[in-house]
Amino acid sequence: MAEIKFYNGQKIPLELHKARIVQKLHLVPIERRLEALYEGGFNTFRLNTSDVFLDMLTDSGTNAMSDNQLAAMMQADDAYAGSQSFIRLQKAVEDVLGKKYYLPVHQGRAAENIISNVYVKKGNIVPMNYHFTTAMAHITQYGGSMAELLYDEAYVVDSSHPFKGNMHIEKLEELIQQQPGNIPFIRMEASTNLIGGQPFSLQNLRDVRAIADKYKIKLVLDASLIGENAYLILKREPEFKSSSIGEIIKKMTELADLVYFSARKLSSSRGGGICTNNHALYKEMETLVPLFEGFLTYGGISIREIEAMTVGLYETLDETVISQSPSFIEYLVNALHEKGVPVIRPAGVLGAHIDAMQVCAHIPQTQYPAGALAAALFLVSGIRGMERGSISNQRDEQGNETYADMELVRLAVPRRVFTLSQIKYVEDRMTWLYQNRHLIGGLKFVYEPPVLRFFMGGLEPTSDWPQQLMAQFRKDFGDSL
Repeated sequence: MAEIKFYNGQKIPLELHKARIVQKLHLVPIERRLEALYEGGFNTFRLNTSDVFLDMLTDSGTNAMSDNQLAAMMQADDAYAGSQSFIRLQKAVEDVLGKKYYLPVHQGRAAENIISNVYVKKGNIVPMNYHFTTAMAHITQYGGSMAELLYDEAYVVDSSHPFKGNMHIEKLEELIQQQPGNIPFIRMEASTNLIGGQPFSLQNLRDVRAIADKYKIKLVLDASLIGENAYLILKREPEFKSSSIGEIIKKMTELADLVYFSARKLSSSRGGGICTNNHALYKEMETLVPLFEGFLTYGGISIREIEAMTVGLYETLDETVISQSPSFIEYLVNALHEKGVPVIRPAGVLGAHIDAMQVCAHIPQTQYPAGALAAALFLVSGIRGMERGSISNQRDEQGNETYADMELVRLAVPRRVFTLSQIKYVEDRMTWLYQNRHLIGGLKFVYEPPVLRFFMGGLEPTSDWPQQLMAQFRKDFGDSL
């Protein structure tokens, strides 16, 4: 797709779609937002959407469906077994992802549960480019642990490296030699969520495949954001500058023994799946789908959503669909950087990632700076982001806190959801907050679930900093919302 330039020289992402259904938003007063924070335990997951203006918590299940997806839902073949809708989905999986055997599951973490159940044994180690919260939870649930193998560049906040999600090849081979027979599979995530949505290169995936072949180890690919990773390969890896998105996706998936995904991301619908060309691997997992998910031709997914998934998978091949979110993210990242806000660069996928370690350098990790920054941003703007730091980690077996490598606030940009003026509002409020960052204080847990605590945990501020921040907002903005 050729770049569309503006005569005035501005670099503005241009929407290649039109909005035909709209949903009303509400921006409640800051006083109500403060009440909502206390009611929700200063955890943005526990906020009610009636108090949220721009919901940038996640792109999972929040991407806008296309007109063709909505239309396809009306032709669903509602059947418990043998649905023709599922037959169409199987074909889409083979056409787009190049895998013949497909097991449906209700979302990505269900795929992680089945894969971990079958292959992870107590004491196993799973090397990966970086963990995702639910992948970590399922691997550890079955007695395994993870080895995160990234190059040092991955942890540099402001960088020009195009593929900070690359797996460290030398460290991978060293680990395998140290743990012979103890590695059930190698996991690659497209793209690495918790270090800023950073992609890996196709050459790096080839190198991982070569190591997997050398030591006869399975390669598992989390393809939830494979479309966006493929788009950045198209833009950043010279070998593939003339390739199509579909060609790059096929080159990626053919290197993996197992591919799993969340359709809530990959196809802008709801559901997920595991797919492979290895029938023996398929049979090893097959019986767990009826046990945990549903019958083999729906796997816990609504048949109507199966139709939407089918269309959404094919739309993943359309560069105008895939490019929209990364282009908006790049615009926001560059705008924040120009205002001095520390943000992960180069722009990745899924969202803009604010570096809370720098913004809240005065808050120790023991007081969860990323969680505090996410709460503060909601207070001054009504924007709901997600903490991607130590709150998103989990304690070790002895109950000790494990602190994250990076403390980030993710501002997700779902496909075709926000307008440019809304993105500019995000830039404005985050810039103001950065200039008043000294007013932000820490948080402490008052309710902490033992697993995936970031979903439902409750916290409270360590001082009256929210009231001080609100007072400064009123001083600068007057009666404005």
